[in-house]
Amino acid sequence: MIDIENYLNNFYKGTKNPSLDAMRFFMNEYNNFESEMKFIHIAGTNGKGSCTEIISNILRIQGYKVGKFISPHLIKYNERISINNKLISDEEMSSLIEELKPKIELYNKKENNNITLFELITTIALLYFYRNNVDFVILETGLGGLYDCTNIISSPLVSIITSIGYDHMQILGNSLPEIAYQKAGIIKSNSNTVIFEQDKEIINVFIKQCEKKNNALHIVSKNDISNYSYDLNYQYFNYKNIPDLRINLKGKMQIQNASLCLETINILKTLGYFISDESVKKGLSTVVHRGRMEVLSNNPLVVYDGAHNEPAILNLLNMINMYYSDLKRVYIISILKRKDYDNMLKLLSQDKTALFILTSGNDLKRYASKEELFYSAKKYINPKSILKLSLTNAIKYVMTSSTNSVNLFVGSFYTYSTIFKEISLLIRSKL
Repeated sequence: MIDIENYLNNFYKGTKNPSLDAMRFFMNEYNNFESEMKFIHIAGTNGKGSCTEIISNILRIQGYKVGKFISPHLIKYNERISINNKLISDEEMSSLIEELKPKIELYNKKENNNITLFELITTIALLYFYRNNVDFVILETGLGGLYDCTNIISSPLVSIITSIGYDHMQILGNSLPEIAYQKAGIIKSNSNTVIFEQDKEIINVFIKQCEKKNNALHIVSKNDISNYSYDLNYQYFNYKNIPDLRINLKGKMQIQNASLCLETINILKTLGYFISDESVKKGLSTVVHRGRMEVLSNNPLVVYDGAHNEPAILNLLNMINMYYSDLKRVYIISILKRKDYDNMLKLLSQDKTALFILTSGNDLKRYASKEELFYSAKKYINPKSILKLSLTNAIKYVMTSSTNSVNLFVGSFYTYSTIFKEISLLIRSKL
């Protein structure tokens, strides 16, 4: 059996001119099976993962067989592909890779171009879901929408576009309407699209695309949400005609994400799918989204959040104000070189009483060094409130911290595996 992690870690990760040619090649090789499947397609700057988890959970609880495709993974590649929360096995994934190898070689030679990692994983996911005869596929885009590999699908039941913000500007554009246009690429003919009310210049992009494609646009309004409250365990709200909802995710942005999902459920009902209010309520109250305000340790309190762009950092600060304002905050920060780390540090510096620990992440080639982060951070933060540590030493530092502090690992999803494993080992060593 192939060593999946080794093979995929060494697979071609480069970028190329925006195109769906490779995905069309794969689908043509398999007689375009994807046209027979039922998709809910999700794009957006932030909130994609939460919406994917919420809808998958509701439909699974209702009794449907649900394929879920997410990115990135936190510990192993298999996490990206699951059916009813059961990950694709190593054997199944290895078998599909072996099956696709000759086709990869054929394409690379014929087109003088390389199949990318994301093209391969997307193809594996679609084949796996098709052969397992799932009722729905909840399909999260990787980057953008228009030229994202997942956009090979032709007719989703519903397209969801979450919040629009600045991220990946070198690929998606330097203005919010430009970024929105890329996300709007998932809007398809004779289908449905769900968005949340936002700036007029962004909404107009979606209105134009939906008009072109004869696509029904559903705009969720803040006025559709009422009776909001929260405690340390849940957030509570009503959505339109559904009262007494509670969601097992933190932060007000999750109410917005949940509302997009509830509107999607309403659309599925009009299309003839049965989904009870009981399943909706249970799906919201039991949903889990790893890597988003996830508590990795209670004593000391250690929280992981993969916030890695401006909107996510602002949302993170809002959540910290909601839940942890009475605790001393310690931020352990690792940021990829290609991210706007100067702006992220400037935003985090608004927390004037916090301690900031800067690390070089777990991959020196990909992450901004702690020295580079310090050069930016000292413009906004008193150097006396900054420490520079390796990621491993930062983990050891916070695991001996006081009980009146919250330690927040932020800046990237790609450090999760290292942090999770090392904290788990330290916790077990205390037992």
